[in-house]
Parts: sequence; structure tokens; C-alpha cells
Amino acid sequence: MEDVLDVYKRPYDPTRPQVCLDERPKQLVAEVRKPIPADPGQPARYDYEYKRNGVANIFMMFEPLAGKRQVEVTEHRTKKDWAECMRQLVDEIYPQAERIVVVMDNLNTHTKASLYEAFEPAEAKRIADKLEIHYTPKHGSWLNMAEIEISVLSRQCLAERMGDMHRLENEVLSWELKRNTKEQKVNWRFSTEDARVKLKRLYPSIEV
Repeated sequence: MEDVLDVYKRPYDPTRPQVCLDERPKQLVAEVRKPIPADPGQPARYDYEYKRNGVANIFMMFEPLAGKRQVEVTEHRTKKDWAECMRQLVDEIYPQAERIVVVMDNLNTHTKASLYEAFEPAEAKRIADKLEIHYTPKHGSWLNMAEIEISVLSRQCLAERMGDMHRLENEVLSWELKRNTKEQKVNWRFSTEDARVKLKRLYPSIEV
């Protein structure tokens, strides 16, 4: 926890961008009957029946100090999918960065070893050398600011039924562009000093 909080205290540095990453599944659900649109005094109506079309995965990459988001929709949430997200961070989103500081949870796919399952050794090491990874502790996902953003995405964009990947990708892209235009940043105020007071019960007791 304190390791992540120390990262959040660092000032903005475009050569070492701080990026929080989180992911969430989204069930693809299609309508079996055409919804009835809303009329004056009458809300839109949807049939309770629906068709399941599988589950997609959403990666949220959020740079809180710049108010910048990159959202990727994938068919799966495998090690190779995570590795491809890291490659995008290094080669496409922050190609000029000296090192990318990544905060994320310790899911078993979120390791540099996953890069070696997706790419040749030299390529995997090239990507790994550009990453400085910090993991949130177990039961401490609230420390990941990407979780805040993916929660906002879920409320504002993912609540309705979406039957296929194409629709999901378009809706997510529209949300991303709109939110990035506002450059909504996060002013993180919870510090290590606060943690030692408010979460004192979580620290080991030292007998002198």
C-alpha cells in the first residue's frame, strides 16, 4: 500500500508517465425483440428475454496526472491480451517515455512473464525494460485509480444491453473521447501518513 501511495506523490513527469490499469468483463447481451421507443409520458420498453453472445473484456489504462484514458476492448482476458496492452503502452501511447510507471492489481496475468508468452524473448525484454510495475495489495484494489474510471465507464456507458463487440467498441470509444476532452484528472489526497493513522489496525503491532 505504501509503495503505491509513494508513487502517487510523485510530480507529473512526461518522461515517466504514471498509468493505472484495471480490467472488467462485459457480458454481450442482444435483444430478441425490438425495443419500443419512448413516447410522451411513456418510457422506452424492453422485453425481459435476451440472447447471450458471450463475454468481452475491457482494459482501462488511465494516466491520472494528465487526465488521459485509453480503453481497449478484447475478446478474452488472457496473458497475451495483457501483454498486448503493455506493448501498446510502450510503442503507441507513450513511445517517447523513458519508463512507464504502471499501477495495477496482482492478477496472475499481470506479470512480466506474460510478455514472454506473447512475444519472442528479445521483444519481451524490450517491453519489460520500459515498465516499472507497482502492485496494489490484496483487498486493496481501491488504491488503483483506474478502478474509479472503469466504475464511471460502467455507470455512464455499459449499463444497457450490447449484443456484439462492434457496438461495445463504438460505445466505449465515444465515452473515451468525450471524457478525455474534458481532461478530468484525479487529485489523490490519501497519503502514507493518512494510512498509518486511519488504517492503523492493518499494521503489525511491534512489541518493544
